[in-house]
Amino acid sequence: MSDFDKDSRVDKFEKRRKNTKSITVLMIGGSLLVIVLLGMWIFGGGDEQTSEEESTNTESTNESNNNDTEESNEEQAETGENNSSNSDEQANEANEDESDAETDEEENQSAEDIETEQVEPSGDNVKEAYTGNWEPVGTDQEGPHTTNYDSGSQDRQEIARGVELATGLNASTMTTHWVGNGGDQKVEATVSNESQSEIYRVYLSWVENEGWQPTKVEVLNSVPNNN
Repeated sequence: MSDFDKDSRVDKFEKRRKNTKSITVLMIGGSLLVIVLLGMWIFGGGDEQTSEEESTNTESTNESNNNDTEESNEEQAETGENNSSNSDEQANEANEDESDAETDEEENQSAEDIETEQVEPSGDNVKEAYTGNWEPVGTDQEGPHTTNYDSGSQDRQEIARGVELATGLNASTMTTHWVGNGGDQKVEATVSNESQSEIYRVYLSWVENEGWQPTKVEVLNSVPNNN
């Protein structure tokens, strides 16, 4: 074998060895690159997903907090309205109670302020008689007045109030035996309590725009038969 043939073989072997080494290096480098890319994709994607989840959770938490805040504000507003309504009702009730108390006090004062004077009885059935400085009871009637004696009429209701003022009987429970004409714009009313242990004849006069005014009371022994 010639020296030329030996040199050719050596060159070919060297070239083949270099090519094999280059291919190996390239394969190793490619493998490393693939591993690096996979790692970046796996870990980078996980971070992004985690970030998205955290963002979603944060938005959900904020939305929930906002809803809770709105509900709390609505509840506080409703509570405030209820408290305000209750306060108004309590204030109204207190005003009504105060008004009723003032009315009762005025009625008591008016009863105490009434001065009475004994007068001569008009008959054997009269135990005693007296006049007083009673005020007209007030009226809703306007214009020229004509007395209406029908039961339940405005006149009958206002006459009952005048009788109550003069006798102290309760207008809603007293028994009315008779109401009739006592003269020009005047009436007479015979009434008693339920047991007829207190019997009265009350004289009233009409005062224009002010209503019926008691003028005299007679305390009777019995209910007259001629009424």
